[in-house]
Amino acid sequence: MTEPKTPGWLDWYAHPSKPEFRLPPGTVDAHCHVFGPQAEFPFAPERKYTPCDGGKDDLFALRDHLGVSRNVIVQATCHGTDNSAMVDAVRAAGGRARGIATVRPDVGDRELRELDAAGVRGVRFNFVKRLVDAAPHEALATIAQKIAPLGWHIVLYFESVDLPELAGFFGSLPTPLVVDHLGRPDVTQPVGGREFGRFLRFVERNDVWVKVSCPERLTVTGPPALGGERHAYRDVVPFGRRVVAEFPDRVLWGSDWPHPNLLGHMPDDGLLVDYVPQVAVTAEQQRKLLVANPAHLYWPGND
Repeated sequence: MTEPKTPGWLDWYAHPSKPEFRLPPGTVDAHCHVFGPQAEFPFAPERKYTPCDGGKDDLFALRDHLGVSRNVIVQATCHGTDNSAMVDAVRAAGGRARGIATVRPDVGDRELRELDAAGVRGVRFNFVKRLVDAAPHEALATIAQKIAPLGWHIVLYFESVDLPELAGFFGSLPTPLVVDHLGRPDVTQPVGGREFGRFLRFVERNDVWVKVSCPERLTVTGPPALGGERHAYRDVVPFGRRVVAEFPDRVLWGSDWPHPNLLGHMPDDGLLVDYVPQVAVTAEQQRKLLVANPAHLYWPGND
């Protein structure tokens, strides 16, 4: 039995435009999800939202439409710690996908080895209060110690306002760190201001990679008008461009498809591709962001 979507849920865009920007061969979408399908992979009872279906076949169709070569599929919070849908999608990709799991502190070595063999290369720690009840540091530190021998990394999702209280804990973790969505800066503040500067110094002082992703979540000015110019989310561009310029070897890009929990608008994924050359302005920056960096992190030895 399937359960109805959360009231007001925005479904992913079924007919995205074809991007004007041609992605280079080997491009990796380093942040996307699968939702179910619910009839096959039920959502977690403790979830905070019930999304529409967005399964592996839909994801792979989008991959091919946009010109993406490979995906990194991040466990969606609606599935809790049941990684079945994510692992199924990674396996079905035939080597063209990697996974990021969510696990409990009592996870055993056998389960971790099975996830590793399936293509999982990290776990996600979510500190966004509207999505999780709590993120106890001791439990997460236990997980970090268990995954470190596998060579995995930790994906961090947090709000920029919370970084001061979290930075010390993050810096104590024994793995590389990957930060989602530019650390969710307040784009109404100056790119050269104190808040974003604090984030940049956190990246500089630690083994941190940054996803230059989700301008649709960060924007205040919003998307372009329907049928208008394709240069979207201009207020987010300076933040992405700054990170790419300062850390060209530690940036990643992802679509965030199927875009969970958006309230204002559902983005055209073709426009999200056309956002890339606004923040990675040279061919070399684009190659590193889209191809070389994610290959090094997720397919080492084959990059």
